[in-house]
Amino acid sequence: MGDDSEWMKLPIDQKCEHKLWKARLNGYEEALKLFQKIDDEKSPEWSKYLGLIKKFVTDSNAVAQLKGLEAALAYVENAHVAGKTTGEVASGVVNKVFNQPKARAKELGLDICLMYIEIEKGEAVQEELLKGLDNKNPKIIVACIETLRKALSEFGSKIISLKPIIKVLPKLFESREKAVRDEAKLLAVEIYRWIRDALRPPLQNINSVQLKELEEEWVKVSSAAPKQTRFLRSQQELKAKFEQQQAVGGDADGGGDDEEEAVPQVDAYELLEAVEILSKLPKDFYEKIEAKKWQERKEALEAVELLVKNPKLESGDYADLVKVLKKVVGKDTNVMLVALAAKCLAGLAAGLRKKFGQYAGHVVPTILEKFKEKKPQVVQALQEAIDAIFLTTTLQNISEDVLAVMDNKNPTIKQQTSLFIARSFRHCTPSTLPKSLLKPFCAALLKHINDSAPEVRDAGFEALGTALKVAGEKAVNPFLADVDKLKLDRIKECAEKVELVYGKKTGGAAEKKEGKPVTGKSPALSGTGGDKETKDAATKAGPLKKAPAVKSGPPKKGKPAAAAGMGGAGSKGKKGPETKEIFESELSIEVCEEKAAAVLPASCIQQLDSGNWKERLACMEEFQKAVELMERSEMPCQALVRMLAKKPGWKETNFQVMQMKLHIVALIAQKGNFSKTSAQVVLDGLVDKVGDVKCGSNAKEAMTAIAEACQLPWTAEQIVAMAFSQKNPKNQSETLNWLSNAIKEFGFSGLNVKAFISNVKTALAATNPAVRTSAITLLGVMYLYVGPPLRMFFEDEKPALLSQIDAEFEKVQGQTAPVPTRGISRHNGGGGDDGEEEEQEEVGNDVVDLLPRTDIGDKITAELVSKIGDKNWKIRKEGLDEVTSIINDAKFIQPNIGELPAALKSRLNDSNKILVQQTLSILQQLATAMGPNIKQHVKNLGIPIILREQQNNVRAAALATVNTWAEQTGMKEWLEGEDLSEELKKENPFLRQELLGWLAEKLPTLRSVPSDLLLCVPHLYSCLEDRNGDVRKKAQDALPFFMMHLGFEKMAKATSKLKPTSKDQVLAMLEKAKANMPAKPAPPAKASSRMVGGAAPAKFQPASALAEDSGSNIMESKPDPKKAKVGAVSSKAKGVQGKKVLSKPNLKEDDDKSGPIFIIVPNGKEQRMKDEKGLKVLKWNFTTPRDEYIEQLKTQMSSCVAKWLQDEMFHADFQHHNKALAVMIEHLESEKDGVISCLDLILKWLTLRFFDTNTSVLMKALEYLKLLFNLLSQEEYHLTENEASSFIPYLILKVGEPKDVIRKDVRAILNRMCLIYPASKMFTFIMEGTKSKNSKQRAECLEELGCLVESYGMNVCQPTPGKALKEMATHIGDRDNTVRNAALNTIVTVYNVHGDQVFKLIGNLSEKDMSMLEERIKRSAKRPSAAPVRQVEEKPQRTQNISTNASMLRKGPAEDMSSKLNQNRNMGSHSETAHTVPREFQLDLDEIENDNGTVRCEMPALVQHKLDDIFEPVLIPEPKIRAVSPHFDDMHSNTASTINFVISQVASGDINTSIQALAQIDEVLRQEDKAEAMSGHIDQFLIATFMQLRLIYNTHMADEKLDKDEIVKLYSCIIGSMISLFQIESLAREASTGVLKDLMHGLITLMLDSRVEELEEGEQVIRSVNLLVVKVLEKSDQTNILSALLVLLQDSLLATASSPKFSELVMKCLWRMVRLLPETINSINLDRILLDIHIFMKVFPKEKLKQCKSEFPIRTLKTLLHTLCKLKGPKILDHLTMIDNKNESELEAHLCRVMKHSMDQSGSKADKDTEKGASRIEEKASKAKVNDILAEIFKKIGSKENTKEGLAELYEYKKKYSDADIEPFLKNSSQFFQSYVERGLRLIETEREGKGRIAASTGISPQMEGTCVPASTHTVSSSIGNSNGEEVGPSVYLERLKILRQRCGLDNAKQEDRPPLTSLLSKPAVPTVASSTDMLHSKLSQLRESREQYQHLDLDSNQTHSSGIGTTLASPSSAAANIDDLKKRLERIKSSRK
Repeated sequence: MGDDSEWMKLPIDQKCEHKLWKARLNGYEEALKLFQKIDDEKSPEWSKYLGLIKKFVTDSNAVAQLKGLEAALAYVENAHVAGKTTGEVASGVVNKVFNQPKARAKELGLDICLMYIEIEKGEAVQEELLKGLDNKNPKIIVACIETLRKALSEFGSKIISLKPIIKVLPKLFESREKAVRDEAKLLAVEIYRWIRDALRPPLQNINSVQLKELEEEWVKVSSAAPKQTRFLRSQQELKAKFEQQQAVGGDADGGGDDEEEAVPQVDAYELLEAVEILSKLPKDFYEKIEAKKWQERKEALEAVELLVKNPKLESGDYADLVKVLKKVVGKDTNVMLVALAAKCLAGLAAGLRKKFGQYAGHVVPTILEKFKEKKPQVVQALQEAIDAIFLTTTLQNISEDVLAVMDNKNPTIKQQTSLFIARSFRHCTPSTLPKSLLKPFCAALLKHINDSAPEVRDAGFEALGTALKVAGEKAVNPFLADVDKLKLDRIKECAEKVELVYGKKTGGAAEKKEGKPVTGKSPALSGTGGDKETKDAATKAGPLKKAPAVKSGPPKKGKPAAAAGMGGAGSKGKKGPETKEIFESELSIEVCEEKAAAVLPASCIQQLDSGNWKERLACMEEFQKAVELMERSEMPCQALVRMLAKKPGWKETNFQVMQMKLHIVALIAQKGNFSKTSAQVVLDGLVDKVGDVKCGSNAKEAMTAIAEACQLPWTAEQIVAMAFSQKNPKNQSETLNWLSNAIKEFGFSGLNVKAFISNVKTALAATNPAVRTSAITLLGVMYLYVGPPLRMFFEDEKPALLSQIDAEFEKVQGQTAPVPTRGISRHNGGGGDDGEEEEQEEVGNDVVDLLPRTDIGDKITAELVSKIGDKNWKIRKEGLDEVTSIINDAKFIQPNIGELPAALKSRLNDSNKILVQQTLSILQQLATAMGPNIKQHVKNLGIPIILREQQNNVRAAALATVNTWAEQTGMKEWLEGEDLSEELKKENPFLRQELLGWLAEKLPTLRSVPSDLLLCVPHLYSCLEDRNGDVRKKAQDALPFFMMHLGFEKMAKATSKLKPTSKDQVLAMLEKAKANMPAKPAPPAKASSRMVGGAAPAKFQPASALAEDSGSNIMESKPDPKKAKVGAVSSKAKGVQGKKVLSKPNLKEDDDKSGPIFIIVPNGKEQRMKDEKGLKVLKWNFTTPRDEYIEQLKTQMSSCVAKWLQDEMFHADFQHHNKALAVMIEHLESEKDGVISCLDLILKWLTLRFFDTNTSVLMKALEYLKLLFNLLSQEEYHLTENEASSFIPYLILKVGEPKDVIRKDVRAILNRMCLIYPASKMFTFIMEGTKSKNSKQRAECLEELGCLVESYGMNVCQPTPGKALKEMATHIGDRDNTVRNAALNTIVTVYNVHGDQVFKLIGNLSEKDMSMLEERIKRSAKRPSAAPVRQVEEKPQRTQNISTNASMLRKGPAEDMSSKLNQNRNMGSHSETAHTVPREFQLDLDEIENDNGTVRCEMPALVQHKLDDIFEPVLIPEPKIRAVSPHFDDMHSNTASTINFVISQVASGDINTSIQALAQIDEVLRQEDKAEAMSGHIDQFLIATFMQLRLIYNTHMADEKLDKDEIVKLYSCIIGSMISLFQIESLAREASTGVLKDLMHGLITLMLDSRVEELEEGEQVIRSVNLLVVKVLEKSDQTNILSALLVLLQDSLLATASSPKFSELVMKCLWRMVRLLPETINSINLDRILLDIHIFMKVFPKEKLKQCKSEFPIRTLKTLLHTLCKLKGPKILDHLTMIDNKNESELEAHLCRVMKHSMDQSGSKADKDTEKGASRIEEKASKAKVNDILAEIFKKIGSKENTKEGLAELYEYKKKYSDADIEPFLKNSSQFFQSYVERGLRLIETEREGKGRIAASTGISPQMEGTCVPASTHTVSSSIGNSNGEEVGPSVYLERLKILRQRCGLDNAKQEDRPPLTSLLSKPAVPTVASSTDMLHSKLSQLRESREQYQHLDLDSNQTHSSGIGTTLASPSSAAANIDDLKKRLERIKSSRK
């Protein structure tokens, strides 16, 4: 038990992981108790167990596992974090629990799975269970199926997604295990319970016996709809409802609603896999279908028929296929084929569903016209096709085509069309069959029911009956007003018989859906529109008591169904007259009298026609009283009005009687049930009196009352018609005035605009001005409701009139239509809201419908279409122009535009962007011209408009076009179907951002959206994580609007398919969006219900006066501060931000402006850089600044810039920016540190100002920048990379400004920047600027580059001078003249600095460019003095920097810049140069090279340089440290700056200056302890040296006045100091490739300089150069030198000017390198070398090399490659990594060949191809003798005595004839002999190499065979020493060295101790500048004085820091000794010169 006690003490979580099962068991038990105890589901305790739960369920011990499962179940049930474990635990359960024998374990596993589903993790669980179905263990499969079944039965098909399950069902039925099959059967039955027959198609193909069994089981399934019995955590309120119902036990009707919610109708189509058929069409399909023989056409169609039998097809471009099928249907003569093609179309439509919608419009007219065929099989096929097609589109979309066919003369076509309409109506609901559709269809059908052919009549009745049943009598009856009773009864009879697809809900009690759900229309639609109203009106308990809850009038005598049938066209607020009364029959006068007598006093009736007006008046008074007292139900309206009309009737002469009479008419109309029949009796009289001065107002009152009773549209139409049928102008104008008023009171709904418009036109033409004025006023009122389309009717009026109309429209522009006050007050008891809106919506469109439209179909000819698709863009343009003019001429067009859509669609992707824009403008025109009918083109033409273009202007045009379309069509068309989501799926960033931006603008304006919007959500989520920032931003903006329509739950559920990381991110964004989610726009109240545009406006605040202003604001995703003042506050969407914007100005006043404007945040800048590096914030990189950048900068600034200043900086108004800049200039000096700490932000803010258009801001910004950079250079600040890269590119943009003054400023700023940022880095940025499209910018940048090169030398050119120059040279051919000039000037500048080398660097230029350049160079003919003068003038800072050490560039790490700065300032030190070689020195260099001694006036400045630092013992750190950083540390800054200075003098134009500098450097190099100080300056030194060499070569040698001995002296100094340098390997290795290349170039040029040989010491110089070259080759970094030589060789072969000798020497150097390869191969970076060889071979392919005069190049290359292959073997091929495209040269192939070759042959052969060096064997040994010679050699090797000699000979022989074949001689020998020979050869090779190196110490190595020395001077033997071929020993060279030393007056005492270089000057000569040595002397004495002062200082203060740098001083004596030493040396120099 002892062990037990051990684990007993452990905490629970550790027990659960213990290796003892008992411990685990105990742990699980305790965990279970703990889990049940913890109350807080978010307790941190839960997180401890996150990783353990999987172990709980997968425990290897069965007993422990059971407990573990219980604990896991408790965990999942209670822990908030449990969801994270879903995947692993579910998989554990499936694999480790379901295979357990214990039933309890399985049970628990199943419970855990269900519990996960309950906590919303259904998808993950389902995924694991489905994986489990692939397990090999049948037990697991059975358990998984059982779990799925259980989950489905409890949670229902809404939560458990059935599609993936149904997919695997057939596979389960095929299982060999009976248990699996049985379980599958149970699952199939369960699924059937939920989705019924939709399960049949997927299971069609299982075993027939099984299917039969299933069918039997399915029959038993109860027909009651299944219900969800277990609920998710998020469905708790549903759960409560469910439990309540269970408790009541009843199935109350209220349940009915839920039931519908709970069981989504599943469509079998959804469960199927889509099949791709386009690629499977026969290859020759399109040819066959056009074939002459009908059999071939039939074959083609049969192939299609077979393919379209697939029930679900993959979406694709079916346009061509549909086109040919349509052609067959329309044109084929063989009816059998017509039927076949129709079947194919039906199949396509059924398989594609909504996706076929875009083709429907093309096909429908063709099919309908084909109904002229009589053959039943054809008719049936056509019917099936058109029915299938109908389901893919909406009636709205095809209505035009169908209506067009209904007027056809052929009765069969008429009949079939009516039948089709009847069938189509069945699929409609009241909302999808609005009045706007019913109206034209009913009109057309009414013609059909009066047709002569009986079958047409029957079909017409059926269609009308269906319409009546669907839309209800209220909607349809107005259109049937003129139908006689018999026909009306017939229509009603048909209506009774109709069975609808979507069950009708009559009187609110929900009938079950009838029939099977038809594929294609989701039944959800039945819940919309009118049904919804009735349902809401229905009180939920039980059936409705009384249907007309909608009206508050007395109960109607009509059927209650009338109310329910009111549908989506909705209960208008008008009085819906009862069915009976509409048709009130006319009564005869007798009947009227009877009825009147019953209600009126007798006296009244008698006096009606009395001759005395007073009696008549009395009679009227009684009449009035009687009417006032009558009940509505008792009032016989018609009788009463007829009494009033009785003689004298309306001819009454007494105005008082007449007024009374008119008043009574008004009363009757108001109080009685006044019918149109009664109205007709009185209206004529009313109109007659309306113009009467006394009675007019009463007449108008009566008319208004009648309008209220009989609805305004009808009344108005009657009245206007009557008014214009008479001649009285007064009546006409008053009638129009009344109408204007009535419209305002009643609203505009239902008015027949067309009828008025014809009358208005008559009125406008009237002679009486009053009539015209009234007409114009009326138009103004109509404009309020109809909007701009109204003007279209009057376009052809006279201009004068039109201007009056426009003026009237202007007046009402922007006003909102008033709220209707009449027509709704009495009757609209509520509920009519939806209808209201619909009515309002339709008005505008109605007007547009009335416009006369032209059919342009016949103008869209095949030729025009082919023009638009032509290959030549000009012809395409012509085609588009034609289309434009066709549309322009037609103005308003019918929707039939033939093949135009397809043609235009293909132009949207035209490569010519101008045509794309033209197409867009055509589409915009098209939308306006076609009006709402453009709807049918949305899918095939509208969607593709949303462009994927990069160019902003094209995208903007596209957006405008889409908006024009959307205005015409409404958004529903766009959002329905999958088209939009398909677009969003495409990963085109431009398309995505445009589309999302558009949706974000449109969605908030909609009150409801199609459910298809949900399809866009997954793509919206992928946009949230798009690579492109703009896309992400737009997606985030659109989120709240998607959510506003879809709800948070649906959106959150859609995230389940995402990866876990993405899911969390998206959910976080959703939460954020939830907070910003705007409310849906309220249904507009009547007053504001019409915006000018005609569509119901989007408003967050109904009926507010702000509507129009704020509307725009609300749609924008961010409040624009300028507009926000009014709108943003009231907009709920962005209220918060809006308020902020508002409150800012008030704060400003109170804010204290006295404090500092920049707040120093410690490490703030470093943190910002880190954030940017870590991509936590956006990188400052854009073409135009987007809002997110501005926002980001704002937030970053908020912590370190004063609040009030920040407000100014980010104000929308530019004047505030000016203020901000003024403040910043003011505070610049006083807040230096603050400015530096915020510099990155200030510069970023200034870049934003560069994008402003306001010049004053720009000028101010530039002024600030000049001051800022001055300050920074004074502070010796150094810009960080981050600051530079986020500022310089934008500054450079401004160099291209059109205004000179700005350009000047920018250039000045760029100049100043070089003081605080390395010129070489500036160079790169400016180089980028030359790529701009702006020619001014290109030119200025090129000029600036020229200045940089001039000021700083070639080394500023980045990445290399060659590349930079090539780039510049490309601009010589620029279109723009200024750019060309700038490029030429820049290159001339470089030429002045760099000489002829320029041509080589530039490479190949076109002849024209080259000639321009040469011409320009000739003209500029080098003017050396020009440059320095310019520099002194323009760049005072730059020059002064050289003389004062102060601003040596500090490139310290950015972080400690400012702190280091202060520290150094306090210590009074020089500033430090850190870590990289300062580039400043080159400035001087170039100046010196150009100046040839003209600026000597600056010499005294030298005094300030502390040259003594060189001679101080510098404490060199340990080598270890040195290895870490080969560059200078901060400590060395003094030494470094001194060295920089000395080096800069090496390239001086004055020979003496140069010699002295070289002597000083040599001094340093010769002392081991000091040589290290040169580290980091090697390149710099070598550059200076080869520049001096070039100077000698170009200038000094040509100068007659110069003493040539001076030149020799200079040469020997140069070469001496170089040899010193190249003996120190560590320093030699620092030389970089480029520098080595130039150095070798210089040295070889020197060796070939014939002028040097003529000098008396010339020979000696050339030998020394030889020696130096050998040193360089041996000691430099081998990769660098090899690379340099290859590039040099390539250049020399390319350059036509270069002599063959030059290339030859380069190649000899290469051979030398090849010989060194065996030792150096491991230190070489082969990848780089191979890259160089690759480039070489690319430039010189084999053929080109073979054309060279000499065969050396090709042999050199082969030798090099052979050697590399030999040394590396096959591994060589791994080193081709740096080569991008290996196929560009033959390198790889060559290496492979060599490898293969060497593999095939034995080892000894590998040596074969070494270079051909010197040999003792006679060179011209003829090939014939070869074998004899070899035989001889092998004999020697075989003999004991001569072995060595033989090997040596063989070695020489092989070298000479590298291709000689020694194989036959080795073949017969033993293996031992072969390897002996190989070893021997290798030994000799290494030996020779060694000797070569020793021998090379003075002259030329023996192997180099004297070739380095021009043949003219030296014979071969002279350099070898011995002509009979023997090796020369080192002694010969030592001898020669002695002689040389004697000549120079040096003692030969100690050979190791090299004499100081100064002694090389010992050749007696009169010094040309006598003062130079004296100067050096005086300088030394000065130095000594300053040194002594220093020492006193140090001794006094006992400190050992020298000049602020921690170098310990040597003891005074040693320092003195040093100086004495120097003195002695100087004496010696002096004496030697005398």
